[in-house]
Amino acid sequence: MRLIKEVSQMKIWSENARKNGVRIALVPTMGYFHEGHLALMRKAKTLANKVVVSIFVNPIQFGPQEDLKEYPRDLERDASLAQEVGVDVVFAPNAKDMYPQVYQTYVEVTELSKPLCGAKRPGHFKGVATVCLKLFNIVKPHLAVFGLKDYQQFLVVKRMIADLNLDVEIVGHPIVREKDGLAMSSRNIYLSPEERKSAVCLYKALCLAKEKVKKGLKDTNILQKELEEFILSHPYTKVDYIEFRDPEHLIEVREITEPTLLALAVFIGKARLIDNMIIEP
Repeated sequence: MRLIKEVSQMKIWSENARKNGVRIALVPTMGYFHEGHLALMRKAKTLANKVVVSIFVNPIQFGPQEDLKEYPRDLERDASLAQEVGVDVVFAPNAKDMYPQVYQTYVEVTELSKPLCGAKRPGHFKGVATVCLKLFNIVKPHLAVFGLKDYQQFLVVKRMIADLNLDVEIVGHPIVREKDGLAMSSRNIYLSPEERKSAVCLYKALCLAKEKVKKGLKDTNILQKELEEFILSHPYTKVDYIEFRDPEHLIEVREITEPTLLALAVFIGKARLIDNMIIEP
């Protein structure tokens, strides 16, 4: 496996690979790998000849009060895990190389970025779209694999690819969970043992909604209130949002008559965790 830190060197590697007819898959990450990341890499290996994993804690997708400085980082550990999976290249650029001092250009997917995490984290998806476009231009992948835990991010990148006529296929991978249902996340490291016990309330809330809808409850306003009450019955919890949205356009849903995205963001202590599920009527 090769570790590349310079943008110029990554471009040379990609150009040579493409000239030789190599199909490239990219897995964009912010590092501190868990089994969810490794599952994306394994999926990528089934779809391409060579797999590139980017590790870059993207500063422009963090707000001023968010955890940029505290975000967990361990490049040596990540590179070792990627090598075990069979990744061909780890691309780990530094922020000064990605965003030189004179940097001025950003990409924004306007409507899909407005609700959910976009409303709570202004500018976040502008940072996501910008860095993804830069990674696509540097790595030149034929396809990119994204986890569906970040469902809104997946839609935003998919829309950007379509709108800007990018020659990249986007592949979504189902959420990878712990045995008790908690969605795997690098931010789970922030949880104390007691907070970790409460964190499973996100997954339990999704399952509770699924059961209630199965029994005939369709009113999302009633569901939202019941789920909030359920989550807040667990210690250390603070609800950021509980929303029901159309899975393609993220339009608000008032009554569940079609498959509906239920998206949650909940603070467990200082950790802000997200999760989602498509609820069938």
